[in-house]
Amino acid sequence: MDDLLREFLTETSESLDVADVELVKFEQDPNNAQILNNIFRLVHTIKGTCGFIGLPRLASLAHAAETLMDRFREGRPVTTDAVGLVLSTIDRIKLLLQHVEETEGSEPEGEDRDLISLLEAMAEAVDAPATPPPAPPSQPAQTLERPLLPGELPLDELDRIFRETKVDPITPPAAAPPVAKAAPPKSAPAMPKADVEAAHGAAQAGEAHGVAAQSIRVHVGVLEQLMTMVSELVLTRNQLMEIARRHDEPEYKVSLQRLSNVTGELQEAVMRTRMQPIGNAWQKLPRIVRDLAQELGKQIELEQVGADTELDRQVLDQIKDPLTHMVRNSADHGLEMPEQRRAAGKSERGLIRLSAYHEGGHVIVEISDDGRGLDVARIKQKALENGLATEAELAKMPDSQVFRFIFHAGLSTAQKVTNVSGRGVGMDVVRSNLESIGGTVDVRSRQGEGSTFVIKIPLTLAIVPALIVRAAGERFALPQSAVEELVRVQAGSDHEITWLNNSPVLGLRDRLLPIVSLGALLGLSPERDGRDEALWERALIVVMKVGHQTFGVVVEAVSHTEEIVVKPMASALRQLPMVSGSTILGDGRVIMILDPAGLAQHAAARGGAAEETSHHGAGRQSRASQKRSSLLLFRAGSRDLKAVPLGLVTRIEELEVARIERVNGYPVLQYRGALIPVLYANEEVQRVAAGTQPMLVFADGGRVMGLVVDEIVDIVEAELDLELSPSNMPEVLGAAVLSGQATEILDVAFYVQVAFGERFRHLVRASERPRLLLVDESPFHRDLLAPMLNGNGYEVTACASGGEALARLGTEDGFDAIVSDVDLPDMDGFALAAAVRGDPRIREVPIIALATAQDRDALERGRAVGFTDCVAKFDRSGLIAALKEFTGRQGIAA
Repeated sequence: MDDLLREFLTETSESLDVADVELVKFEQDPNNAQILNNIFRLVHTIKGTCGFIGLPRLASLAHAAETLMDRFREGRPVTTDAVGLVLSTIDRIKLLLQHVEETEGSEPEGEDRDLISLLEAMAEAVDAPATPPPAPPSQPAQTLERPLLPGELPLDELDRIFRETKVDPITPPAAAPPVAKAAPPKSAPAMPKADVEAAHGAAQAGEAHGVAAQSIRVHVGVLEQLMTMVSELVLTRNQLMEIARRHDEPEYKVSLQRLSNVTGELQEAVMRTRMQPIGNAWQKLPRIVRDLAQELGKQIELEQVGADTELDRQVLDQIKDPLTHMVRNSADHGLEMPEQRRAAGKSERGLIRLSAYHEGGHVIVEISDDGRGLDVARIKQKALENGLATEAELAKMPDSQVFRFIFHAGLSTAQKVTNVSGRGVGMDVVRSNLESIGGTVDVRSRQGEGSTFVIKIPLTLAIVPALIVRAAGERFALPQSAVEELVRVQAGSDHEITWLNNSPVLGLRDRLLPIVSLGALLGLSPERDGRDEALWERALIVVMKVGHQTFGVVVEAVSHTEEIVVKPMASALRQLPMVSGSTILGDGRVIMILDPAGLAQHAAARGGAAEETSHHGAGRQSRASQKRSSLLLFRAGSRDLKAVPLGLVTRIEELEVARIERVNGYPVLQYRGALIPVLYANEEVQRVAAGTQPMLVFADGGRVMGLVVDEIVDIVEAELDLELSPSNMPEVLGAAVLSGQATEILDVAFYVQVAFGERFRHLVRASERPRLLLVDESPFHRDLLAPMLNGNGYEVTACASGGEALARLGTEDGFDAIVSDVDLPDMDGFALAAAVRGDPRIREVPIIALATAQDRDALERGRAVGFTDCVAKFDRSGLIAALKEFTGRQGIAA
C-alpha cells in the first residue's frame, strides 16, 4: 500500500468518526449553524478526496449526502429520518473503506443506487415545501439583430449557462514590486474538478491547517520500538545504580546521577507520546447511545466529563470494549421507560454520565445513571439459582457484596433476552479485561435512584514504580500505587495484632484490617501459629488499598523502591493467581510482580469476618469508664432496634433451622452436648423454613437458652439510661436513646423465666461446677459478668465489697478462684489480695484482678501484692483463659 492511500484511509476514518459525533449533536441542536457547517465541510472533503484518489463509488455516496446536508444549510427543517439516513451513508462508506484497505486501493463491485436514491428523494422531499429563493433582478431584454448561425446558442440560453456556472473566488495576490517584464506563463495540467472542490473545502477549514501543520503522524510500531528501547535503558540504569550502591565509587556518582536524570526525562517524554485522551475511547458512544435510544424507545442523554484525561494508548485500547458494554447496560438495564420515569417523578429523559479524572497514579472512570438502580432481591435470587451462594450466606451479606455477583458469568437480572443484553455474558468479561491490566471495578447503587460503576486503571503498563519486598527468602515487587503505608508492629505501639474468628487483624488507629502473610499466601512458608505471639512480634506489614478494600500484607523486609519495567508472563505461567508479570532488577535477578487485586481477594476471603466486626471490635478493646455499657443491637420482627447488655450474651450463633426439634410442642436444640429451649423474641420474628437465623445464647446458673432474632445490627458503647417502660410489654425493661435512635431494652430474665419457668425445668449438679467468688461494687457489672461466667460452666457467688468477700471466705469453703475488681468501696482490691494471701487457709486460692487496660501501674502493683493474674475488665476471653489456667479446672460448658 502506497503512502498516499494510507494517508487517505487514516484521514477519512478520522473524519467519519468526527462526523458521527457531530451528527448526533446536530440532531439534538438543529439550529446550530456551526455544527452543520462542520459536518458539511467533512462530507465535502471526503467527497473531494475520494474523487482525487479515483474512488467514484465512494465519491457518489458522499456527494448524495452532501446534497442533503446542503439543503439543511439552506434552512430546510431537520428530521430524525434525514439524520439517520446520513448516518447510514457514513456506515456504508466505512464498509467500502474497509474493502479498499483490504484490497489496497480497489473499490468493491456493485453500486449504491438504493441509498443514493433515498438521499436524493429525501433532498427533494425536504426541498418541496420550501419557499423558492427570490428571483435575481431582471436584466434588460437582449435581442440578436441577425439570424443564428449553425452551432450557435440563443442569448437566453447563454445567459442561463453563465449564471449557473460556479466560479471559485479569486484571492487577489499580494502587492509585489514591479518587474521589467513578466515571464510568460507555463502551461499546467487542468486540476480535476473533484480536486478543486477538495481544495475549496480545505480552504474553508482555515484555522485547522495551522494546527495540522504542528503535528506529524508516527506509526505505532515506531513508538512501541522506542518504548522498548527506553525500557531497556531504564533496566541498564538500574543495574548501574545497583553497582554504585555496592562499590561506593565517588568518581562515578555524578555521572551516574546525570545519566539517571536524563533517562528519567527521556522516559517521561516517550510516555507522553503514548498518552492519549480518554475521549478517544468515548467517540463512538454518542452514536451507540443514540441508536439504543431509538431501538429501546427511550430518551437518553449522554454527558461526558473529563474527556481530555490522558492515559497510555495500550490501556486505552483495553478499556474501549468494557466502557462500551457498561454504557449499553446502563441504557438497557439501568434507565426506565419514559412512562415509568414519569410515574416515579423523574424526567422522561434519562441521563448517563461518563466522567474521568486522575487520582494517585491512576485514572478513575465513573459510569453513572439516574435509573432504577440494582435490584438486590433479584440479584440474590439469581445468585441462589446459579449456586453462587447459599440462602444463609445471602442473608448475612451487605448489599455492596451482593452487587458483585453481577460480575459472575451467566448471571443476568434482565427479564428477557434481547439483542442488546440479557444473556449474562459481558460483565464478567469486563471485570476480566480490567483486572488483566491491573484495574478494578466497583459498583454503588441505590434502588430507585441509579447506579454508579467506578473503574480504577493504571496510567501506564510499561514502567511503574514498585516496592521491592522480601518474603520466605524471595523478593517480590508490589506496585506502589496500591501501597498506602508501612506499619511495624512492636510492643508499646498503637498498632497491635489481634484475632477475630481465628483470623489475624491489625489494629490501625480507629479500624481493624485483615492481614495475610505473603509467604504463606504464595505457598512458600507454612501458616503462622496465630496464638504464638513471638512469631508476630515486630511484624512488618504493608498496608494496601484496592478499590474500597484496605488490608495488610505481612513481609519479612522491605528492600527499596524502584521503577520497574513490566514484562509479560510466559503463556504457561499466565494463569498463576496473584501474579501480574515479571521484571528484572538492577542486580540482574528476575522477580515476580504481585497483583494487588489478587491479594485483595485472598485477604477478603480470609479476613472477611474480621472486617465485618472491625467497627465493633475496635470499641471493645478497652473501656476506661464504668458508667458506659456495651449493648448488642439487633432487629426482631419490625425495623425498630432492640438491645440487650452484651455481658448477658454468652454467645451469638447462626442457628440452622433444620436442627430445631420439638419437646411437648416447644422448640428445642441440641447444643454443645445439652438440650436447650429455643424462643423467638416475639411473634413477628420471621420463621424461615430453611437456612440459618441469628440466635443469642443466654445462661443463668447452668440454665442455657437460645433467643432467635432477625438481624444482628451492631455493638455500641453507651450510658444506659432507661426513660420509658411499656406497661403492656413484660419482655421490655424500657426504652433508651442509643446512637440517636429510640431502642427497646429487652429483659433477658423474662425470657429465661418463660423458658424454664413456664415450659421446662432444668436439672444441674452443682458439685460438678467450679466455684468462683466475684467481687465488684457495680451491680450492673456483676449482672454482666455473673451470667457470662455461669454460661461458661462456673458457679458464681457475687459480693459488692472486699469486706463481704472476706466474710464469705471465712464462713464458706470450696471456692476455686476469686475474681475481683481493683476499685472497691471499703477496701480496694490490693488490700483484699493482701488479706487473702495472709490467711493460711485460703492463701493458695487464685485471685484474678479486673482493671482498665490503660492502668498499667495498677496491674504491676496487683501482681506484687498477690494477684495471680490481671486482665482487662471487658476481656471475657482473657478472663476465661486465666481461670482455666490458674484453677486447673474448666467450667462445665454451657
